[in-house]
Amino acid sequence: MELKLDMNSYLPLRDVVFQTLRDAILKGELQPGERLMEIHLANKLGVSRTPIREAIRMLEKEGLAVTIPRKGAQVAQMTEKDLLDVLEIRDALDELAVSDACKRMEKEDFDQLEKAMNDFVDVTKTKDVRAIVEADEAFHNVIYSATKNPKLWHIIKNLKEQMYRYRYEYVKQDKDYSDLVEDHSKIVDGLKRKDVDYVKAVMHNHLQNQVDSVSRVIREQNDATAKKKSGED
Repeated sequence: MELKLDMNSYLPLRDVVFQTLRDAILKGELQPGERLMEIHLANKLGVSRTPIREAIRMLEKEGLAVTIPRKGAQVAQMTEKDLLDVLEIRDALDELAVSDACKRMEKEDFDQLEKAMNDFVDVTKTKDVRAIVEADEAFHNVIYSATKNPKLWHIIKNLKEQMYRYRYEYVKQDKDYSDLVEDHSKIVDGLKRKDVDYVKAVMHNHLQNQVDSVSRVIREQNDATAKKKSGED
């Protein structure tokens, strides 16, 4: 596998390394369980070990890497338990966010939300998974910001790091994104009507679809790993 830095980026070197490794993990170029050896990665990317070490710490914050005693860092496995844990928390936070947003959203917020909804539709036509994930996040971020509750917004932003891998995996599975587009439209409609229960139900279903889709991927990966091990025995 060939790793290549995007040196046209205006980000600090550690962030460029982080984005490179993150993309390689999300695209499956770096496999779960594969070791992330600092010297090896530094040589491949033509950088010192310091930005590699910093990038690995950032990957750990997103749940993409894990450090094993006496073995070092490696690409983290996706597990259904982690998926369910993080999305259970997200579901509860979404309920609170919707309740606040329905009471506090103003015209400017709705204008931003509709723009974000339309931007998402445009981006889905590119089939660029990272861009689609970011556009989906931008849509939901308008709602979280509209709660006018900076403490809630801060907690959700921290949780987003742990959700990124699962959101990426979910978006990667979708072929036409029509369900996501429809969900966004329903959310906007419900918020305009200040129908808290309706929007909560739509957002809960939105998350449940993600759980179901990514759970299937995790089971398929586990089955493939088990078959590979049985073949080696």
